[in-house]
Amino acid sequence: MRGRKPEPVVLKPKDKKALQQLMRDGKTSLYVARRAQILLSCMEANYCLSVVSDKVGQNRSTVWRVCERYRAAGLGAALYDAPRTGRPRVFSPKRAAAQ
Repeated sequence: MRGRKPEPVVLKPKDKKALQQLMRDGKTSLYVARRAQILLSCMEANYCLSVVSDKVGQNRSTVWRVCERYRAAGLGAALYDAPRTGRPRVFSPKRAAAQ
């Protein structure tokens, strides 16, 4: 692999338990479950990008990005997106009931 060698991902024990709980929970949204699976797989595969990306079915850059977010800001930043900029959506009561 060219370029810098990635640092291995070391999950904290409480984060590992939280990720496993998210994977078992049936109400976890798909994108959060995929990111949890990426982090757990990185720990198992000693952060080999190609192995993890093949295992979870995601692009290598996605795997790298999730792991870097975990290293930089912790579990919450790795699993959930930051709030978007701009004005929030506003629906009238009539239109909200139709959806």
